Amino acid sequence: MDMTWLPLPDVAERCLVTVIEVREWLREGSVVAVRRGENNVWCIAEECLGEDGPLPLLRGTITVLRDARLSDEEIVEWLAADHELLGMSPLAALREGRRARVRAAAQALG
Repeated sequence: MDMTWLPLPDVAERCLVTVIEVREWLREGSVVAVRRGENNVWCIAEECLGEDGPLPLLRGTITVLRDARLSDEEIVEWLAADHELLGMSPLAALREGRRARVRAAAQALG
C-alpha cells in the first residue's frame, strides 16, 4: 500500500485540531509518525487517520506492535504491507473493522 505522508501541521489542519493535540496523539500511541521528505520532518500517514483524528482501532494495534519491539518505522511498514493471513494490509483490515484478526497477526510477531 502506498502511503500519503502529511507533516504534523497538515495533519492538524486536516483534522481541525492544534499541532499540540496531534503531538498528544503521538505521545499516547494513538498514531505513529516517521521522518519523511527532503527536510526530514515528522509525518503521519494519511491512511492512519479518520475524519477527525487517528483511526479508533489503531491505538491498540500500535500497542501490540510496540510490545513486540517494533520501531515506529517498522510499525508503519507492517501496517502498509499485504499480510497473507488477512488477505490485505493490516491497515486496510482495520479500516474494515477487522480488529481481532489484525491484532492476532500482530501478536504472532512477539
